[in-house]
Amino acid sequence: MHPTAKALHERDWQPVARQLQDNGYAIIPKAIPYNDCHELAGAYHDPAHYRKTITMARYRFGLGEYKYFSYPLPHLLQSLRETLYAHIEPVANKWMEQMEINIRFPESHSAFQERCVANGQNLPAVLILQYGAGGFNTLHQDIYGDVYFPIQAVLFLDEAGKDYTGGEFVLTEQVPRAQSRAIVLQPAKGDILLFTTQFRPAKGSRGFYRAHMKHGVSTVHSGHRHSLGIIFHDAST
Repeated sequence: MHPTAKALHERDWQPVARQLQDNGYAIIPKAIPYNDCHELAGAYHDPAHYRKTITMARYRFGLGEYKYFSYPLPHLLQSLRETLYAHIEPVANKWMEQMEINIRFPESHSAFQERCVANGQNLPAVLILQYGAGGFNTLHQDIYGDVYFPIQAVLFLDEAGKDYTGGEFVLTEQVPRAQSRAIVLQPAKGDILLFTTQFRPAKGSRGFYRAHMKHGVSTVHSGHRHSLGIIFHDAST
């Protein structure tokens, strides 16, 4: 296990689970040392790491660029993916129970990957994103096939207010018969943000209901912003 993932594993995860349950997202502060942030952001232009590059404007996803990693993932990312999954899998299964959805997730990420492969999803959906001034990402959900994990993560590799301005992380929540609610976050460099891939269970008078959520990035005003998304399900393309 990578030392950064080991330190993350040894944290108190109960507050994270409570935040995910209550809000559909949770911030883990100072989870990634600055030297790891620099290494990941600095490798953005090394083509050896990546299988696919997406220019957002071409697909009307926003303005910026992101790259999907290829297997094998760098040791740090592989360790983080496995460690994060192990700690949030109980939350994901609790959500399925509360929503009365007949899906249960295995304890290990490798076992979950086997489920993805059986469905023809065998390409990593781990990606690094870069925005310059004027860059943004439209609201969306990261669903790459019938098999998906209901929580994902983003690592913040640059310092807001120093390396870039603007570029807030935006979540929207839609509940039945109500207007959407916007949640605007600005995690610090080295923070990990966990958030729902599609919906969270919200408690109502008659039990739980689905609060659908999307995510995106507001306009970057200056500088460059790098972040790294860890999606636990694999993709078919």
